[in-house]
Amino acid sequence: MLLSLHVKNLALIDETEVFFGEGLNILTGETGAGKSIIIGSVNLALGARADKDMIRTGAEYALIELVFQVTDAGQRQMITQMEVPLEEDGTLLIQRKISATRNLCKIGGENATTKTVREVAELLMDIHGQHEHQSLFHIKKHMELLDDYAKTDLIAVKNRIQEQYGIYKGLKEESEQTNLDQAEQSRQLSLAQFEWEEIDNAGLVIGEDEILETKYHKLIHGKRIIEACSAINGYMNTDEEAGNESAGELIGRASKELNTVLAYDDALIPMEESLHTIEDLVHDFNRSVTDYMSELQYDAQIWTETEERLDLLNRLKSKYGNQIEEILLYKKKQEDAITRLQDYEAYRDGLRQRLEESEQKLRSLCEKASVIRERYAKKLSQEMTQALLDLNFLTVQFEIQVRRKEQYSILGYDEAEFMISTNPGEPLKPLSEVASGGELSRIMLALKTVLADKDSIPSLIFDEIDAGISGKTAWKVSEKLAKLSCNHQVICITHLPQIAAMADSHYVITKNSLEGITQTCIKEIKDEDVIEELARLLGGEQITQAALGNAAELKKMATDNKNKFK
Repeated sequence: MLLSLHVKNLALIDETEVFFGEGLNILTGETGAGKSIIIGSVNLALGARADKDMIRTGAEYALIELVFQVTDAGQRQMITQMEVPLEEDGTLLIQRKISATRNLCKIGGENATTKTVREVAELLMDIHGQHEHQSLFHIKKHMELLDDYAKTDLIAVKNRIQEQYGIYKGLKEESEQTNLDQAEQSRQLSLAQFEWEEIDNAGLVIGEDEILETKYHKLIHGKRIIEACSAINGYMNTDEEAGNESAGELIGRASKELNTVLAYDDALIPMEESLHTIEDLVHDFNRSVTDYMSELQYDAQIWTETEERLDLLNRLKSKYGNQIEEILLYKKKQEDAITRLQDYEAYRDGLRQRLEESEQKLRSLCEKASVIRERYAKKLSQEMTQALLDLNFLTVQFEIQVRRKEQYSILGYDEAEFMISTNPGEPLKPLSEVASGGELSRIMLALKTVLADKDSIPSLIFDEIDAGISGKTAWKVSEKLAKLSCNHQVICITHLPQIAAMADSHYVITKNSLEGITQTCIKEIKDEDVIEELARLLGGEQITQAALGNAAELKKMATDNKNKFK
């Protein structure tokens, strides 16, 4: 569940923090107070697109922090598998910092991509806004919702369909490219044979390019290496003609000089041992330099051979791949093409057979998925009909039609469409042709309620769920939210007193002006303050004793109803 939200320097918010509770969390406030900013900040923290214009005027950055408590063992395991840091007690901190130059996401104090944040968010929270119930007008969404409902039995088959569809699609695309005439076959065969032979004649060895580059680098700097080694040899060894003493001889003289005074002070003994070590190192170094110089040689033929081999490798790389491994893979590809083109009709016959076999496997999997979808469509239709009746649809028929499309896709060959009739005697029609805004919001709430029992997402946020409803319908919606909050944390923005009265925790969002600066704030209210806020929602500009009495009665009714659900 979501434990807390901390927002700083975002839009009209200077800085505010709110702690949410279990059950139904209600947010109310005057129109324009900034309720949408609160939900928007949650969306931002969970990876929504951010813009520097969201930063509060005069501030350098905006900061949003969410603290979750993850108690479900399965969710904790999945989060851990994502390598996301999770505290031992299940606490998870998600942060989003927005500045003029960059956006930074963190999970558990460690930098994270917005993609990772979204993946974690999908496990922890489902945010429903007005744009989402408008998505019910799109038939693609209907299939998505049905598949979510049937997930347990459908997921394995869908994964196999996706895999098999990839094979089928590849074979089909290959098949569509096989209508070559004799001249084109001959041209492609000649090209494939030429390229294969060019690569084969090169006798490529994996890793040889790196060895040759090192060798070539040494050869082109050979003169400088010889000069440096000669100078080093002069410094380290005696030049009798010049009368210079070598480094080794000077160290030897120092050692002998030290030996003459060792008997007078034991503190000199470690120095003498150090000189012996230095003397041994110098002798070893001299041998290494001498051995290296004896092997160092410059051969014009080796230079030419190395340069020519590198030129060949680079030419092949420019044509067939950036690495030798890629060039050899291209050679294998052309080898396969030669085999295919040399007996083109046999290749086409084999391809047709493989395509037919692949389609047969895909069709079989699609049939399995379709049977599962049809079974769950009937079940979901029944549950949705009851849920809609609970939400004050007086007479309603709801049906999910599963139909076969002409083309396959990664989902199979099905499409699903929600059909509804809200008046007696009227035939079922597509949802997009019938439902009003208020009906759409209730249909989405019904879907969320039914689907919530199928998943383990602990927190649900509803914004604009009360659009276009009032009176008895609003009361029915409040009961549905209360039932939903028995097994989930629900956070809901509303302007209806019937819904607000059901709150387990109630928060008021206000907009104030201080020294000419507008600020949005949020605070939790209790007891008398709750009654006063309900009275404001019920009444007009002034809160009367009658309005307070009605609000108290409404709160008592809501509390009594909630107790029936628990």
